[in-house]
Amino acid sequence: MAILHFRCKERRRTVRVMLSIPLKVHGISTEGETFAVETKSHTISLQGASLELEYPVQLADILTIENELTHEQVEGRVVTLKKTREGKMHVGVEFTNKDVNFWHMVFPAPGAKPMRRAVPNANREPVAARG
Repeated sequence: MAILHFRCKERRRTVRVMLSIPLKVHGISTEGETFAVETKSHTISLQGASLELEYPVQLADILTIENELTHEQVEGRVVTLKKTREGKMHVGVEFTNKDVNFWHMVFPAPGAKPMRRAVPNANREPVAARG
C-alpha cells in the first residue's frame, strides 16, 4: 500500500481548526464609533482566530472577543483583513496574551508530523462487474 499525505506540513505555530463558535466582539470602528456585535469564528488556533465582522476595522486595532459559551473575554489585535466573494469580511486576530488557552482545546505541538492515510495500491486488479 502506498502512503498519501492529505495535508502538507503545517508551518504555523499551531494548526488552524475550522470551528464555528458564537462570539461577541467589542471594539472601535474606523469611524470612531464603539460597537459590540455578535458573530462567529471561521477558524481558530491557539494564538487567535479568523472571524466574520461587519464593522470596518483596521490593521493593528485592538478588539475584545467574548466567547458566548463560556463568557470569557480576551483581547486580540487585528492582523489580517480579507474580503470574501460573498462580500463578507474575515478579520484575523491574534491574542495579545500569549499564555491564554481561550478555546480550551489541545492543539498539536509545533512541528508535529502531518497525518497520513493508506491508499490502495493502483496495481491491484479491478473488481469484476456484477451482471
